Parts: sequence; structure tokens; C-alpha cells
Amino acid sequence: MFALFRSSTTFKGSVAGRCMSVVASLLRYNEFGDPAKVLRIDRETVNDPSNGEVLVKTLVAPINPADINTIQGKYPVKPTFPAVGGNECLGEVIAVGAGVNGLCVGDRVIPCTTGLGTWRSHALHMNNNLMKVPPGIDMAAAATITVNPCTAYRMLKDFVALKPGDTVIQNGANSACGQAVIQLCRAWEVNCIGIVRNRPQIDELRKFLTDLGAAEILTEEELRITKIFKEGQFRKPKLALNCVGGKNALEVSRHLDNHGIMVTYGGMSREPVNVPTASLIFKDLQFRGFWMTRWSKNNATNPKRTEMFEDLFGLVEKQGLKAPTHETVPFTDYEMAVTNALSIQGFVGKKYLLTFE
Repeated sequence: MFALFRSSTTFKGSVAGRCMSVVASLLRYNEFGDPAKVLRIDRETVNDPSNGEVLVKTLVAPINPADINTIQGKYPVKPTFPAVGGNECLGEVIAVGAGVNGLCVGDRVIPCTTGLGTWRSHALHMNNNLMKVPPGIDMAAAATITVNPCTAYRMLKDFVALKPGDTVIQNGANSACGQAVIQLCRAWEVNCIGIVRNRPQIDELRKFLTDLGAAEILTEEELRITKIFKEGQFRKPKLALNCVGGKNALEVSRHLDNHGIMVTYGGMSREPVNVPTASLIFKDLQFRGFWMTRWSKNNATNPKRTEMFEDLFGLVEKQGLKAPTHETVPFTDYEMAVTNALSIQGFVGKKYLLTFE
């Protein structure tokens, strides 16, 4: 893996692990467009970390839909060119500069801010842009924790005061975020009703998601005729999570209880969310939006952020939160990975993780 552009590191042998230089390989782009066409493998020399900096070797870096949209120029965040792709990763500290507190050589870390460009073998980061990962955390779970699990956590915590026995309904239940929602609901004793598209492997998908903790999995067609709420099998949902939009979101909203809230965090169908007038007047429903990037930017020093990561890492340690279905690929196979990242075939939303030597 990664043999054509092997990074080299020469250490001086100090306790801080300082090094003479590192030749890093990275996925860089200079214009918006098809990621497979505009990305290229580049190399650059990374110097010793200076005051407050940490030199990190990347171990694994996920490819998220937002990363692809950013490279395409379709995401609200517009990078400065030349840019490096990626927002999540798990790395290992190999050198620290003066004035760095809380991190040592050998620590595993994740970025706690966006826009750092994580698709690279090595990088210098400011100390306060990194978070130490507790020992024993699965690599894939750690590398993917800052986007989907955090999104799921905040949507379940910040809009409705959920109690054990309450119900949450979500579409896109087989997505990476959907899988995280299911597992958090199970941990908090909340019933999660998941909606998915029908497919040949629907029985396998139902089992996969119910094994994760879903209370019920319905196809879009079944959602239109289900009586699970009218017959009292589950309480009417107080919260709906929408990443699809269009007719699917409309059908989901019809099952919300009075004063319920639908939170939209994606638009996979590329169709708008239609809100019936009666839902606003007679059911007093609310339709809100959520963007994890904005929340992270506005809550960098909020104690809720620390609490969130403590809860999530705690669940990972207890096997209550698993990494999303994923496939690891060598960094040099990035063209295949970015091409397939938005056109996954199969019954779950598989995530590609770039690996480095």
C-alpha cells in the first residue's frame, strides 16, 4: 500500500520526538470538479512543529459525502486553492512543538475542527485543533466519530427532550448517520423507526438494522399504510430526522405527533421538503434544519461538546456504538474510492476509509 509515495521520517531522538523533516503525500486539488479528475497525489516537505504545533501521521481518513460535494463546489464551505480533501481522520502524534499541553508522542488524535484537509499522510496541526482519543478505541470508529455520530447525537439531544419509551422516526436509516441514530436510540431506550427504500435484500437489511437496535424498519411503501402508531404499537414520534427530502419526507412528517419536530440534515433526493398547511395549523409541527459544521463552529468551547465526546467514546468502549459499515482502501486507490463514494451499491451506506503506511 502507498508504495509509490512512501513518506520518510528521520528522528533526532529527543523525548518530544522531534524530526528533521517529513515528506508527506496528499490528495490536492486546484479547481472544483469531478473528484476523480481534479484530485492528484502530491508531495511536500513538512517541517518540525513549532510553538503550539503537533506533527501527526495519518492512520486512516474517511471519505464523506460532504467531502465529495466540497470538491465538486456544491458545498457551502469553499476552500482556498490549492486545497487538500477530507475533514475526518485518526492520526498518531509523532512530534510536538514547544508549549504543547495534553498531547505526547504516540497519542492517537482526531481533528476537532473542520477544513484541515485530512487526506494526507502527515500534517502539522495546532494543539487546540486536535482531540486525544482514549486508548483501546477501534480505529474506524475513532476516525469516523466527528461527523455522523456527532450529528446523530446533537439531533437527538437538541430539539426534543426525549425520554425512555419515546419514538423517533428517520428516513435514510441505512446511512452512516442513520446507523448512529439507531444505536444512540437503543442506548437511551428510545424506539427508533427506520425508513429505507425497498430492494431485493430488504430482509437482510431489516435484520442488520434491527440487530443494531432499530425498533422497526419499514420501506417507503409500507410507511404509507402502516398502522403501528394508530394501533398503539409505538408512541407517535415526537421527532423525525430527514436526510432525503421530497415525498419521503412528507410521508414521514404525517406520522409526527402534535407539536412534533422534523429536523432536516440532508437532501439525498434533491427534492424540496413540502410542508402541508394543515400540519402547521392543526398539528403545530415545526420544521428545522441542522448542520454539524455550524454547531461545531459555534460551540468550540461549550461544555456540551466535551460531554458529547465523552458519551460517544464511552459507548464505543462498551460496544454500544460501532463504526459504520466500511471498506478500507489504500491511499493510492483514491480514484475508485471517490468515484464510488456517492454511488454505493448494496443494502447499507458503506463508507470508504483511506489507509496509509
